[in-house]
Amino acid sequence: MGLTGMVKNPRWIVYSLIFIALLFIPRILSIHDLMLFEYGITFAIVGLGFNLLLGYTGLLSFGHGAYFAAGAYTIAMISKYFPQAYSLEILIPAALFFSMVLSIIFGFVCVRHTKIFFSILALSLSMLLFALLFKLYHITGGSDGLRVPLPTLLGMSFKGIRRPEFLSGTYYYFLLGMFSVSFLVMKGIVSSPFGKALQAIRDNEVRAELIGIRVRRYRLYAFVISGMFVGLGGALWTFVNGHVTADLSHWVFSGEIVYMTLLGGFGIFEGPIVGAIIFTYLKLYAMGNTQYWMFVIGGTLIVLVLLLPNGIAGAFAGLWTKIKKVIEET
Repeated sequence: MGLTGMVKNPRWIVYSLIFIALLFIPRILSIHDLMLFEYGITFAIVGLGFNLLLGYTGLLSFGHGAYFAAGAYTIAMISKYFPQAYSLEILIPAALFFSMVLSIIFGFVCVRHTKIFFSILALSLSMLLFALLFKLYHITGGSDGLRVPLPTLLGMSFKGIRRPEFLSGTYYYFLLGMFSVSFLVMKGIVSSPFGKALQAIRDNEVRAELIGIRVRRYRLYAFVISGMFVGLGGALWTFVNGHVTADLSHWVFSGEIVYMTLLGGFGIFEGPIVGAIIFTYLKLYAMGNTQYWMFVIGGTLIVLVLLLPNGIAGAFAGLWTKIKKVIEET
């Protein structure tokens, strides 16, 4: 998009300013807060992918933790069994590939159904993967999981560097670059004829089929793209966390992905990004201050549904629309 397009669409000016501000985040936040923010960025990529299915296709999945685990375990397994290939330029494509393969297999089963049947199938398949990761102890580490060391990048080794130093330097900018690319790619997808077709399927499946849209095929495409984005988020998350366990594919974690999307608002493109970052801080501070942190999370969800059904970002978008309308009338 050129300068003329940016002027006509001020949203891109805001995006550019936010990106510039994010470049200075490591100089502003402490190491602890920066790591939390990086968790939020990885979950923001996950939210973008999940919302392609929920917000744009109208399919609610309770099993997207499976694709997050696929990306995360790809990194951990390569580290354990193929250490000579443990470099970011190999790891990220590998995580995307295995997430895609798993998404195709699970998606082929799931997209044959809709509504609650789709949700339960997605959850069941995710729990099947959880059982495999949990029981295959000698391969996956079982409940103990696998450790994720620091990778190399374009021949640069970070051996001997502490993880916080790695995360506050090279990796932060790599993560920011991956998030920016993911944001632009997903923005292009939802704005394309393919994205419009998904919205047509969401609004009226029968009408979409009557105008020539291959509904089941388009749902499968959306499912696979969604799974790849979630897998990418899982892969990037592993370097921040340093450890993976089978719990990533559990339905509880999948529920958290749904929660952060609802928190930000699935009716607006930027909603899942806002929800992911807020959820990261909300969960941590809730866990750090009370043993009843799940009560806090659940109470927040109830309040959200009752008072802000469109999510936090959706509420601000609605407020901004009203302000613009008042300004134009005056």
